[in-house]
Amino acid sequence: MKDCLKKISETLKELLIGILFYGIIVEVVGICFIKDKIYFSIGLWFGILLALAAAIHMWWGIDKALDLGDGAGKYALSQNMIRYGVIVVAFGILCVVDFGNPIAAFAGIMGLKAGAYLQPFTHKILLKLKRR
Repeated sequence: MKDCLKKISETLKELLIGILFYGIIVEVVGICFIKDKIYFSIGLWFGILLALAAAIHMWWGIDKALDLGDGAGKYALSQNMIRYGVIVVAFGILCVVDFGNPIAAFAGIMGLKAGAYLQPFTHKILLKLKRR
């Protein structure tokens, strides 16, 4: 079980690095084309923070669900609904308060997807760095 948790923790670390890398790339590209750079950056990093929190919550929920047995599916579904509910509420608050760019925030939230796609590459890079 400890090996499994270590692997999940390594995967989580790689996912978080991928999300941050995605955020940096979107930030650099975005500030080249957007007039209101601060408004864009606040929205983007708000979304990136939501993506990081969602990734950690997902890892935590899956870890707990694995210990439940028969109730795991129901528990995982409830955690999924909580996660998406928090994201929707936070995004709604950002839109109402108008503190950051909502489109940039959405792009930041999509960092969770981008991080998942980047995870195999971040895994290879981290392995190469550990070998040195």
